[in-house]
Amino acid sequence: MSRFQVKKVAVLGAGVMGAQIAAHLVNCRVPVLLFDLPAKEGPKNGIVTKAIEGLKKLKPAPLGVAEDASLIQPANYEEHMDLLKECDLIIEAIAERMDWKTDLYHKIAPFIAEGAIVASNTSGLSITTLSQALPDTLKPRFCGIHFFNPPRYMALVELINTPTTEASVLDNLEAFVTSALGKGVIRAHDTPNFIANRVGIAGMLATIHEAEAFGLSYDVVDDLTGKKMGRASSGTFRTADVVGLDTMAHVIKTLQDNLGPVGSGKVEDPFSDMYGTPPVLAALLEAKSLGQKTGAGFYKKVGRDILRLDPESMEYVPGGAKADEVVGRMLKKPAGERLKLLRNAEGAEPRFLWAVLRDQFHYAAVHLESIAESARDIDFAMRWGFGASQGPFELWQQAGWLQVANWIKEDIDTGKALSTAPLPDWVFKGPVADAGGVHTPEGSWSASSQKFIPRRQLPVYARQHFPEDVLGANAPGFETAGTTVHEDDAIRLWTLDGANGEAGDVLIASIKTKMHAISPDVSEGLAMGIELAEKSYKGLVIWSNDEMFSAGADLQAMLPAFMMGGSAMIDGVEAELQKVMLKLRYAAVPVVSAIRGLALGGGCELAVYSSKRVAAMESYIGLVEVGVGLVPGAGGLTYIARRAAENAATSTNKDMLPFLTEGFTAAAMASVGTGAIDSRRLGYLLSSDVIVPNKDELLFVALNEARALFNSGYRAPHKRLFPVVGRNGLATIKGQLVNMRDGGFISAHDFHIASLIAGVVCGGDVDAGTLVSEEYLMTLERKAFCALLEHPKTQERIMGMMSTGKPVRN
Repeated sequence: MSRFQVKKVAVLGAGVMGAQIAAHLVNCRVPVLLFDLPAKEGPKNGIVTKAIEGLKKLKPAPLGVAEDASLIQPANYEEHMDLLKECDLIIEAIAERMDWKTDLYHKIAPFIAEGAIVASNTSGLSITTLSQALPDTLKPRFCGIHFFNPPRYMALVELINTPTTEASVLDNLEAFVTSALGKGVIRAHDTPNFIANRVGIAGMLATIHEAEAFGLSYDVVDDLTGKKMGRASSGTFRTADVVGLDTMAHVIKTLQDNLGPVGSGKVEDPFSDMYGTPPVLAALLEAKSLGQKTGAGFYKKVGRDILRLDPESMEYVPGGAKADEVVGRMLKKPAGERLKLLRNAEGAEPRFLWAVLRDQFHYAAVHLESIAESARDIDFAMRWGFGASQGPFELWQQAGWLQVANWIKEDIDTGKALSTAPLPDWVFKGPVADAGGVHTPEGSWSASSQKFIPRRQLPVYARQHFPEDVLGANAPGFETAGTTVHEDDAIRLWTLDGANGEAGDVLIASIKTKMHAISPDVSEGLAMGIELAEKSYKGLVIWSNDEMFSAGADLQAMLPAFMMGGSAMIDGVEAELQKVMLKLRYAAVPVVSAIRGLALGGGCELAVYSSKRVAAMESYIGLVEVGVGLVPGAGGLTYIARRAAENAATSTNKDMLPFLTEGFTAAAMASVGTGAIDSRRLGYLLSSDVIVPNKDELLFVALNEARALFNSGYRAPHKRLFPVVGRNGLATIKGQLVNMRDGGFISAHDFHIASLIAGVVCGGDVDAGTLVSEEYLMTLERKAFCALLEHPKTQERIMGMMSTGKPVRN
């Protein structure tokens, strides 16, 4: 593991990108200085403080919680240059002007600490040219670092070296960005727009060209090139609006300025003809219609309606058109059959899709040698930077390498492709053709080295037991890894052997049901896991390698019991689930929930009853049962009441109601944390829980937390009685609910559900300060849960959710 320590970072430039990079550093608990020019009027830090305030209003939220904006230290180039000497990493993120950047480098050079790394966050300017503005002593510590917008949410960071960059600098920076900031790092060659923007923007230009050629409207194109194709849901034109048409134009201009045909004096690129600014984009830029930031671009929102631009009239017309359902069915076929159907179809929509895919395959193959170390980097760039579920080489290989290659060749030969450049020889003969594609267990194809090369093996990657990999690499899946102790349709109990020399000493429980819903079989499996862990292991870790910790109780699995015996049958099912939650809490060995993505309802309860939680940064945790007309029934409300009592016990304020209010409100409003940091604010994570920036390190950290707890002499908490606020607190809460109902803020059924929640968390009709047990409150939970199951309006909500996936408000 790298010992390069980043104690403080300076971000130079408080524009949208620089400020959001600073915000993400704060999310990851990295102290940060945010610099900009001194304001001409008012306080010298005025520009920076305005940018920091702006972070609180941005959507999607760049900060885990808005109040953390205060952790960003404002600075300006006139008063605070000496502060740069405290920084181990300096990220320059000012406007994309070579002259401005080099001028800034001259100013900061005398203040850069020995050993500090300097990196430019540019989307495409030459890193080597930028480095020439630095003194020779700094050049070995300078490189490019390209975050993607928005930096909190986009996984990709490109690192770009110069001929003088020390190898250890890139290794150290890759380790920091991977583990501390949670990013997927690829190393790009110093070519215009690097990898992701080079391939991605070329793809967008190709899409615009093909949409015009096939006469398709922007809304239909976006429907085709979004989720249906396994890409970002915003498709092509809406993505351009979100990114900003001025930003897109700047990236295109970098291509235009640096790439051209043979004899142009620029870097040769056989696709340079397609880099011209599309006339419709030029017209929008001239009209200052820059997309979402100005309210109009390829789309325009008018009231609740989304209008689309008609490129013929340049007027906005009603949008929302969808692709032909037949094409949607084609896109669900296996890759080889899918591409064949698209290519051979007669309609404009499928032929458009084949053209778009062919153009991307063609472009990626021709440019692989010059822009990337291997095909893996291009595929990761498109997945992590553009939200694709597969990179172009992965899809090509999955569909049948040589068959697709021959189709592309036919289109090139017949003039259908966007360039006459032939596919490289390595496509048709040699190791790639023999292997059936560019990705193999040995590694991914490097066109520049003419061999398959494995992934970079830095010490930081030892923290990733099951890292993302490309199709064809045959990386081991968690589903069959290690040693299985027990497995059925609902759950797998297993150990990861040989991890860090601790061979199989912690049991892992991986839920297998759809959305990891907690069915009675899952409950039984978890109970078995606890018993096995207590007998033979140091602990139990609950973890699965996808974006769903658990969506909660499996209502569908409960329906047969409800139909046979009504709510009385469900009472027994809920009682068993509650017993499992208490088993988790009072297990003789530590139980660690490793949370990633959604932990809702019963998934949230599973987490809060564990000994400890380790959560990926993007974990969304909450008690959401109100959405289906129920109350949390597996101990969630009991947890809220107990935590309120525990928090009040450490305070000088002996009124317990203020400590209860936040938890009650979160449950009654079905509030879900907008990330792990916000989930901690809601009380579903504790200050002692661990937030992990990189999702692929989650299992590593969770296993080590379980071992550490065991090795330090872990003992389960004592079973204690605790006080509740009783009928007086209940009356206060119900008074507020009456006002909300009578004011039209909540429905009568919402009022009924919230009143039942209040009844449980307040302890029922008892005196304030009455001591109760967890079992007592869980009985109240079950009673409320089962009563609601019999209610017609709750049944409407359940059936609505199960049939449409959307909550019914009644």
